[in-house]
Amino acid sequence: MSAIALEVRDVIKTFETDTGSINAVDQVSFSVSHGEFVALVGPSGSGKTTMLSILAALLTPTSGQVLIDGQDLARMGEAQRVALRREKIGFTFQSNNLIPFLSALENVEFMLRLNQRFDKSGKLRAAELLSRLGLGERLNNLPNQMSGGQQQRVAIARALIHSPTLVLADEPTASLDTERAFQVVQTFAALIHENQRAGIMVTHDLRMVQYTDRVLQMRDGKLVKIYSDKQEILALAKGE
Repeated sequence: MSAIALEVRDVIKTFETDTGSINAVDQVSFSVSHGEFVALVGPSGSGKTTMLSILAALLTPTSGQVLIDGQDLARMGEAQRVALRREKIGFTFQSNNLIPFLSALENVEFMLRLNQRFDKSGKLRAAELLSRLGLGERLNNLPNQMSGGQQQRVAIARALIHSPTLVLADEPTASLDTERAFQVVQTFAALIHENQRAGIMVTHDLRMVQYTDRVLQMRDGKLVKIYSDKQEILALAKGE
């Protein structure tokens, strides 16, 4: 693995409720390298969604540090965090969030436009990336003219096109059938490795972790186990 892309240091996120304080994320520390694809797993209420929101710079931790390419999110103002999210973070969600009146190609190009990086070479890269994802004949299709798996692959291309440091995927296979789900995660993993991005996928479907390099397991807000041995990961994916 190459240099560290993401560092999480002793992160705590506390929420106040009618019955007192709850640590949704409780003293969590880990790092992810460039070119590494990591799964974040755990039961509902384990804190993984809150953790993902913190990594996306959408939530501020109560304490602790999150560093992306060595930049400490806690030391940034809101304008700086917005710029970092746009430039250094890519997102894919289970709902895709594609713009319905834009074609597949235009949806991907939109990220380049947001980052003021849209030019002739960017347009070419967007088309090449979609073709790499098996969508070469779907470039001009609107989202409602594509299947769920095809839409998810457009979302993956959109998340990667601006060369972010960190790519976050929140339950990217939740709305897909098993065959499409495996295809999407396998392709996503390959692109993370090839492009040397740091990838984190939140998933309830443990079968999907077979394509990851490590698995981080959360429970009650804590990071309780890290699977880094490939045989261990494959056994976890098989439910052994």
